[in-house]
Amino acid sequence: MPQKPCVIIIAGPTCVGKTEVAMTLAEPLGGQIVSADAMQVYRYMDIGTAKPTQQEQARVPHHLIDVVDPDEPFSAARFRTAAEAVIGELYEKGHPAFVVGGTGLYIKALTRGLFRVEEQDGALRERLRAAAKDLGSPVLHQRLQDVDPEAAARIHPNDAFRIIRALEIFELTAKPLSEHHSAHGFSDDPYQVLKIGLFLDREMLYQRIDQRVDRMLEAGFLKEVEGLIHRGYSPKLKSMRSIGYRHMAEHLEGHVTSEETVRRFKRDTRRYAKRQMAWFKADPEIHWLQPSAIDIMSKKIDSFLTQVGFAP
Repeated sequence: MPQKPCVIIIAGPTCVGKTEVAMTLAEPLGGQIVSADAMQVYRYMDIGTAKPTQQEQARVPHHLIDVVDPDEPFSAARFRTAAEAVIGELYEKGHPAFVVGGTGLYIKALTRGLFRVEEQDGALRERLRAAAKDLGSPVLHQRLQDVDPEAAARIHPNDAFRIIRALEIFELTAKPLSEHHSAHGFSDDPYQVLKIGLFLDREMLYQRIDQRVDRMLEAGFLKEVEGLIHRGYSPKLKSMRSIGYRHMAEHLEGHVTSEETVRRFKRDTRRYAKRQMAWFKADPEIHWLQPSAIDIMSKKIDSFLTQVGFAP
């Protein structure tokens, strides 16, 4: 057995085919799937979250699906705690853990840790933004180098957003960002990780999104949302304000026509997929492959498991 649990991450935008790919890869290894999807944790929300079917969950065991009601809070921190428990149990039983999903914050929380600096100063942030615009990000990066060389080594000189945040944290807390990371376990590296990202040509992905929306509607998505409202779950809940659910609720309330509802649903799902890709593209550890490259992924996983000393 390896000294630390092995985690194989299958990430990517919505509709790219993560579930099927993960099951195909996990099944012959006796692997199990830990869902990293911020919506599939909710009970009664099945169609709109593209939740794995009972047949799929019977084929490969899934975890962290249907764990809270739609009016219960669920956060990245709570996900991390729950996922750590599942991964630890799988490790003890000799099953590789496949963490699968499109919620990048959940995956980051699991693999790198998560912390919050509550203090904020809007005026300070605006000054730093103005300095970045007037002087250029490399100048601010040099300033960061002076106060927090460890963080500066990890942040590209042109990454204005992260430079500004690191300088803001230093000014507000009198501690460098790297010290906060260390205090919150960011350097623990609790897992041995292989990250695989799935991608498709944009037009193909958008076509699949449109087709999925149509299938959801045919499967009774509107009735699912109607049923949630009848159960007493307000359309104002965080879970009910997610893509698809808020669109159906607005239509049920008579605010939007059927045609406009479908148009907005598809448009907003495409925009969400674009944001997901932007998030994951910023992670240099991800190996990007098309969903059809199963053989390549399988070889990468076999090599990874052999390298870390895991023998399924």
